[in-house]
Amino acid sequence: MNTFENADKAEKPSLLKRGLALVILIAVVALVAKIVIGFVIAVFWIIVAVAALLAVLWALKTLL
Repeated sequence: MNTFENADKAEKPSLLKRGLALVILIAVVALVAKIVIGFVIAVFWIIVAVAALLAVLWALKTLL
């Protein structure tokens, strides 16, 4: 009869499983942040390269 009373209660995962889940979550968040930051930096450098190319073309047009 005691098992029926506890049947509706969900057992919490052990402290070790919860700690492992937290470590995995932190690792995934760090990886996603690194990917997003890398993408933003790549876009920034592409914009800088295009601006530099346009500046060189403008300077050549002005001088020649």
